[in-house]
Amino acid sequence: MEENTPVITSYCDYIENLSDGLEKTLNKKYHDTQYGFPIHNDNELFGRLILEINQAGLSWNTILKKQESFRNAFDNFDIEKIANYKEEDINRLLNDSGIIRNRLKINAVIYNANVIIKLKQEYGSFEKWLESNHPKSKPEWVKLFKKHFKFVGGEIVGEFLTSIGYLKGAHKEDCPIYKTILSCNPKWKDNN
Repeated sequence: MEENTPVITSYCDYIENLSDGLEKTLNKKYHDTQYGFPIHNDNELFGRLILEINQAGLSWNTILKKQESFRNAFDNFDIEKIANYKEEDINRLLNDSGIIRNRLKINAVIYNANVIIKLKQEYGSFEKWLESNHPKSKPEWVKLFKKHFKFVGGEIVGEFLTSIGYLKGAHKEDCPIYKTILSCNPKWKDNN
């Protein structure tokens, strides 16, 4: 490694070291306004899970570029609508070049929407289900998610929970956004 090569240890470092352009613009916007911020809307929580599932095996930059296309293709992340998707909806999604066209991921999203509906019936909301299981370590969360959902490995669950403020680590403590996150009372603060 060259002496002048910066060491990237966090998403904050990654953003700082990106060259100006679309990639930096998309990542900075996500870093500054979404990553690590608590979400209190079930459809938006599910939307974040959809994005994390679809990122598996791909670059996060690909997902950020397609984020609005995912929102449009998946009915604004409406859990009830997605739970009722039929084969024609699956075919529509498989033909939508604005999203990741992977049948396993699409089927997992539909399956997971149905799981969330059942959790909402029992707990009142997806968010309340998450809250009822908090706090947990990442391995405990992964085990719980694998028990209920499809296409949710360790990285997907970890990034999902970090991105919505349940697990610490979205931002370095010297990142200006860190203080903003703290003022939003992320769930990981409950552990400290």
